[in-house]
Amino acid sequence: MKTGGKLIVEALEANGVERIFCVPGESYLAVLDALHDSTIRTIVCRQEGGAAMMADCEGRLTGKPGICFVTRGPGATNASAGVHIARQDSIPMILFIGQIAAHAKHREAFQEVDYKAFYGDIAKWVVEIEDAARVPELVTRAFAVATSGRPGPVVIALPEDMLTDEVEAPTALPFTPVETRPGEAELDQLEKLLSQAKKPFVILGGTRWGEEGFKHIQQVAENWALPVGVSFRRQMLFDHLHPNYAGDVGIGLNPKLAARVKDADLILLVGGRFGEMPSSDYTLMKSPYPNQKLVHVHADANELGRVYRPTLAINASPAAFVEAFAKRKGPAAPGWTGETEQAHADYLTWSTPPKTGPGAVHMGPIVEYLEGVLPQDAIICNGAGNFATWMHRFHRFRRYNTQAAPTSGSMGYGLPAGVGAKSVFPDREVIVWAGDGDFLMHGQEFSTAVQYDLPIIVVILNNGIYGTIRMHQEREYPGRVSGTMLRNPDFAAYARAFGGHGETVEKTEDFIPAFERARQSGKPAIIEVKLDPEAITPTRTLTDIREKR
Repeated sequence: MKTGGKLIVEALEANGVERIFCVPGESYLAVLDALHDSTIRTIVCRQEGGAAMMADCEGRLTGKPGICFVTRGPGATNASAGVHIARQDSIPMILFIGQIAAHAKHREAFQEVDYKAFYGDIAKWVVEIEDAARVPELVTRAFAVATSGRPGPVVIALPEDMLTDEVEAPTALPFTPVETRPGEAELDQLEKLLSQAKKPFVILGGTRWGEEGFKHIQQVAENWALPVGVSFRRQMLFDHLHPNYAGDVGIGLNPKLAARVKDADLILLVGGRFGEMPSSDYTLMKSPYPNQKLVHVHADANELGRVYRPTLAINASPAAFVEAFAKRKGPAAPGWTGETEQAHADYLTWSTPPKTGPGAVHMGPIVEYLEGVLPQDAIICNGAGNFATWMHRFHRFRRYNTQAAPTSGSMGYGLPAGVGAKSVFPDREVIVWAGDGDFLMHGQEFSTAVQYDLPIIVVILNNGIYGTIRMHQEREYPGRVSGTMLRNPDFAAYARAFGGHGETVEKTEDFIPAFERARQSGKPAIIEVKLDPEAITPTRTLTDIREKR
């Protein structure tokens, strides 16, 4: 006989879970007790949204579901921010929620929430385990659902009394991963379409890639001399210095790249959905009928034809597709080879940072310095805001598994993601790139980094405003500043207050010694970069936007 709490932990162990992220609650004390004797590492966080984002980051970087535990009511609603990110980004994660006891349901008991109703639209599957004997079955099923087809978050509610029930139950077995592979007929048809094309273009996106997939897509690109772009915040899917790389098809993309996508006569979209942001509001490729011929490869059949009508739909995971197509050899010298070379040259020009800018701190030289000192396997984490442009545009990703950034545009993601990334890969350097408004949405998780001796380096670009909103405000309502000003703490002192290392940069030349001291400290560190608010983008100032809208 075993309690429901014990069965939960055994099911996690059977499915290879090494760590969980949580905020404790009395509603799942039986699980916490079972974890006491488990090899699973418990990482205690300071807010449920941060815990869920850490779990998302593990799923994002490993392809295995990240695990998060929270308590009922406000704990569960706080965690919804991380669940929404995982849904929009197609990330496998499982959120366990302590639920009220079964006898109190439907009375609006203390912290009662109907989780199927609350999470129904943003989770891939929501289930409440009412019988402890079914724990092994339903937890293992959650792993299968979270990772199959289009990956996503699963939510499991755990009634408090179920967790203390003692029952006979079968031993939990690990889930069986499902791979979806392309057929030879589909690959033949793709070859035919490529043979007829004059301006093909490849766009990579989504999840379910892996290290081997990263290598195979480069082989595909070389076999066919194809220009390759990556979707918004999926830069780690292709080596940026590979001669076939054309740039990222995201927010504020290179105008030459935008023109290249529009002018293509064949687009091979692998793994992604090409949603509103990467498609520039469905203008680069029109919905539902693209001007270009479209070959769409996706692991979930429901995504094929959902937004765009493809010329050829291939139901396969991106990793399986590129493994199969890498065996096909293209023509020795296709007519578009020169276009591919020009696309890469355009990218190199676009991704070279400016040397100067307004104010005493110039971000171009700082980013250029980081490009020279960061190892190729460094993991870059960020949330959302104009500050991210400096890293997205000018950092040249070389390896798979080096980026954790929300395609959903969720602020506050970077710091929890950095904690999650360093927990999973303790031997790799982790850089969190944050804005001042962005950082403080989950700034308390810096204490989690300190508690678990996770020496991440957080670079905060502090311009005293909600930068993206202020930029739009100056464009739409010039000179009428409303609701976008911020009064910030001393971020270096904030780091030291938690037991970390803190630095303040007020001039460009201050950054290099500050970064080296942060590295050498061996502690979680914050480097506050005091940036002139006029430096709102790498190429335009606020004044420029206000006067030349």
